Parts: sequence; structure tokens; C-alpha cells
Amino acid sequence: MDKVKAMQTFVRIVEANSFTRAAESLDLPRASLTATLQNLERYLGAQLLQRTTRRLSLTPEGERYYAHCNAILAAIDDAEADFLGEHAGRMQGRLRIDLPGALGRAIVVPRIGEFRQAFPALDLTIILGDRLVDLTAEGIDCALRVGDLPDSSLVARRIGLMRFVIAATPGYLARRGTPATVDALAEHNAIVHFSGRTGRAFEWTLAGEEKGEGAGSVVRVAIDGGIAVNDAEANLLCALQGLGLAQLARYQVRTHVAQGALAVVLPAMCPTPMPVSLLYPRGRIANPRLQAFASWLAGVFEADPDLRLADA
Repeated sequence: MDKVKAMQTFVRIVEANSFTRAAESLDLPRASLTATLQNLERYLGAQLLQRTTRRLSLTPEGERYYAHCNAILAAIDDAEADFLGEHAGRMQGRLRIDLPGALGRAIVVPRIGEFRQAFPALDLTIILGDRLVDLTAEGIDCALRVGDLPDSSLVARRIGLMRFVIAATPGYLARRGTPATVDALAEHNAIVHFSGRTGRAFEWTLAGEEKGEGAGSVVRVAIDGGIAVNDAEANLLCALQGLGLAQLARYQVRTHVAQGALAVVLPAMCPTPMPVSLLYPRGRIANPRLQAFASWLAGVFEADPDLRLADA
């Protein structure tokens, strides 16, 4: 019996809480995982999992063995990382990455060839979307997330800040006037962008110098309008049609502003930026493939003035 493979299979079953999902993430037949676990339990002389029709649960022996497996597999990953760091071309295996749709399409995917060139033997699976995913259950190695993060068992590495502007088309501003103060925003139509995960609208909070409040003062803006969307690209498309003011990421609008299709309003009052973080399960923190991708992705964000962690 391949003990390391058996440990990896056991950990994947526990993380996914399902033989079927674990088999899908490992691209193996479900029967293969069942046989591996049965052989492992027979070898150890202990039952590791309680199986019911609805769920799996660890036995006391299974909890102890699961902790040992995580420590052993992490040590193996550490050893590989030390070696493969000097032999990047030899790094092999699979990496499953979950990216927000708009940010992934605009920033990450256009440059993914660079990462692929550096690590040609890695197989990448890139998932684009904004749905709530369970990394461990779905076998995803890491996920890029924008905004404040809820408490969880996942490790979060902050790699950037998403900066925003308030913008509209010149045609809309010609019809309705250009707001000169924060209070004037209430007189305008606003495109409401709400979270597809929570259903809550993203707030407009502006910081800057107005009415003598001084730099760093924050003003919360009440927004309303005749249209609401749960997608960043749809938010931009609505703004480009002259439907109202929109709070948009600077990376989204810079080309449109340069071409005159959009104009920034209240440029001295900057919307509060949102953190961008890479999330991954704690047990994979030493995975050399994940470390390589995280380092590369941090470099992509650092090279972009609208997304880097610190202002130049």
C-alpha cells in the first residue's frame, strides 16, 4: 500500500465530507477511494470514519490520524518546496484556482501565460465566477476574494487593494449636471451594485477633503437608482450606457476614461478601497505549487498602480 497516497486520499475525503466530491476533485473513481480507505483502516486496525447515508464523521481514532496526516503531508510539501524552488521547471501536479469573474478576466487570465511558462508541467484549472464556494469541499486550492473577509479556518494573504472612482458618461453629466459636492450625489441616478453572495448593496464611502473636514474623513453616501446589478462588468456596462453614476474599480475604467467614454466625478473624494486577498485551506499552506502561484499573483498586483497594496 502506498501510505502517502492513502493519507492524501483520507485527508481529501475528510475535507470534502463526501466520497463522491473527493473522487471528483482527485479525478478518480469513487470505488477507488472506498477501496483505499478500507485498506487503510484494515492496515491500521481501526475505523477512521463513521459513514451514514447523509454525512461522514471522524471517529476518535480518525481525528488523531487526520491530525498526524496533515502534519506529515505538510512536512512532505515543505521538503518539496525547498527542492523545487530551485528547480521550478520540474514542479508538477494540479492547481485549482477560483477567481472573481471581472477581476480574473481583466487582470489575472490575460497574464496567466507568464505563470504557465515558468511552470509548464503544472496543470491549471481556473474557475471564474462570483458564487460562494467551499474550498475544501470542492477541492479548490486557492480563491481570490475582494473585500473584508468573514472569520473562517482559511488562511488569508492580502495581496492588493482595489481602488475605486465615481464615474458617468459625459452625456449623462451634460443632461443632469456634474456633482460638485457629496451632497449633490443624492440628486443623481446611481447604479446600485450588490453582492451576489450576500445580496447586500456595496456602500459608497468617500474619503478626502470637503467642507474643511480634512484628509481622511469618511462620508457615507446614500445611493438610489432605477437599476441594480450583482456583477462588476454589468455595473460598468450600465454606466457606459449613460444610466447614471456608478462606483467602479479604477482598473475597469482607466481605458474608458482615457478615451473620453467616462468621466470621473469628485476626484478629490476617493471611495474607500477594498482589500484583495488570496484564501487557501490551512493544511495546504506549505504546498509548493500554491506558494509559487501566490508569489506570482502578488507580483501581478504589485505591478498595477490601481491594485497594488501601497501607493507609489
